[in-house]
Amino acid sequence: MKELEQICEDIRKRRKSLGIIQTDLAEISGVSLRSLKEIETGKGNPTLSNLLKILNTLGLKITLTSRIKND
Repeated sequence: MKELEQICEDIRKRRKSLGIIQTDLAEISGVSLRSLKEIETGKGNPTLSNLLKILNTLGLKITLTSRIKND
């Protein structure tokens, strides 16, 4: 879950560094303002779809690393 917390923090930092207010980011990305606020504060359980919309809008990408091991 630590990875999700870091993604949420990165979203908030990137938005602020670009000088975008939450209302505008929500509108541009197509995510509700309530969902955006929950994501930025690390509350709730964001959908992958909403995370990707916000990340794409902010020009951010995430990479996934596999932790699945075959025995």
